[in-house]
Amino acid sequence: MSTAPPPPDAPQPQIDAVVIGRNEGERLLACLDSLAGQVRRIIYVDSGSSDGSVAAAKARGAEVVSLDMSRPFTAARARNAGLDRLSANTSGGLVQFLDGDCSLDPGWLRQGADFLAQHPDVAVACGRRREQNPSGSIYNWLCDLEWDTPIGEAKACGGDALMRRDAILQVGGYRDTLIAGEEPELCVRLRKAGWKIWRLDEEMTRHDAQMTRFSQWWKRARRAGHAFAEGAHLHGAPPECHWVTETRRAMVWGAVLPGLIALTWSLLPLLGGVLSLIYPLQFLRLSRRDGPRRAWYSMLGKFAEAQGVVEFHLNRLRGRHRALIEYK
Repeated sequence: MSTAPPPPDAPQPQIDAVVIGRNEGERLLACLDSLAGQVRRIIYVDSGSSDGSVAAAKARGAEVVSLDMSRPFTAARARNAGLDRLSANTSGGLVQFLDGDCSLDPGWLRQGADFLAQHPDVAVACGRRREQNPSGSIYNWLCDLEWDTPIGEAKACGGDALMRRDAILQVGGYRDTLIAGEEPELCVRLRKAGWKIWRLDEEMTRHDAQMTRFSQWWKRARRAGHAFAEGAHLHGAPPECHWVTETRRAMVWGAVLPGLIALTWSLLPLLGGVLSLIYPLQFLRLSRRDGPRRAWYSMLGKFAEAQGVVEFHLNRLRGRHRALIEYK
């Protein structure tokens, strides 16, 4: 798709920003500073910070919305609260959503806004999100690889994205109850409404995962499994089949096959030993494509994802809502 810039005299859309965070400290200050002078209004939605984030955001000129923490917190609820603050006084225009642990590239807003101006059927434009310190740990490195998704028309965006405010409002905003995967779920509804999602080959944000421990990585993968299962439960029917493949893959590799191998070992040890070779063979296959480190964590992550899938369905059957799975 062409990304030719609009004529020099074309009116520029109004751009506002919604930033969400909790106890992000210096990362929040870097985030707000990266937006300074680039947007009309900065709405910072705080979710019970105890590190002075609210005062720091106000000192940076941001409008602060403090969530009522007596209700379950989700990032989706925080984004909606920021959108509500904006929409109370203005309509139309664009909204740059940004996580408080990310900073915006100086050239992104112009690139994203120009693209949306040229393509009125696109509701969401996002660019390249990169990890700030990929060499800091194996887990940061894996995050950086995760952000490297294909350029062009996409099914979904991540937490950082430039969106048309009216398009988001048209489909009812984010789904408040989701503890993860809220952006892909929103994009499903946007696409059903006739909008398109696009990823540009432009630098957009730097993310600071600060993942240094295995337990953090495991929780993050477990949360992904929960998101897969809930997304498939909501939109898994054809033709969308949202996250059905991801859920099935997590369950097969992280639960069904291990259970089958254990059962076979107890009844037919020889056959159990043969079935156990599935995992080494899968590791070799993935290693040829992705390298051994990534292959190892890809396989290991399926066990954490399967745990998240099972948790979602158990809570669903019990009529319970899972609290946020936080890895920081």
